[in-house]
Amino acid sequence: MIVSISPLIAGLVGMSMACGLVAGVLLAFSDFVMKSLVAAHPAAGTQAMQIINRKVYRSLFMLLFVGLIPVSLGLALVGAYFLDGPAQSSLVVAASLYVLGVFGVSAVGNVPMNQKLAACADGSEDAQAYWPAYANAWVLCNHVRWIAALGATGCYMLAALHLAQTS
Repeated sequence: MIVSISPLIAGLVGMSMACGLVAGVLLAFSDFVMKSLVAAHPAAGTQAMQIINRKVYRSLFMLLFVGLIPVSLGLALVGAYFLDGPAQSSLVVAASLYVLGVFGVSAVGNVPMNQKLAACADGSEDAQAYWPAYANAWVLCNHVRWIAALGATGCYMLAALHLAQTS
């Protein structure tokens, strides 16, 4: 028996996996990375976070993080114009969760905080003074991001399942 899977279904499974990878990285920061940095001496915690914030821009994570935005928007358009029912709504919700909940929260929350921390010298007194407020607010924004990425993961998988059932 030969099983044929449409390119759209395969792509949605891939999107689900990619969003899951992003969710996992973000969850790691909420679950233990930031807690560990906060538990360290403030100079060490701030310096480590400043280094992370510089290194992330040249990472595979950033390729996924940013690359999923246009793909999400494209899939939302495919869903809105060519699909109906649960597959359509799953794609629109997935894109909304990713673009607004992951990227949007990053753009208006985490990135401005990172920029303010970056304006301080690594491990400086200014960075250490900002650190408690930064860490608390940053983690709250990050909780929204990983939950939104996980929601997008589920929605892309649901869309794939709905399409597979109707194929």
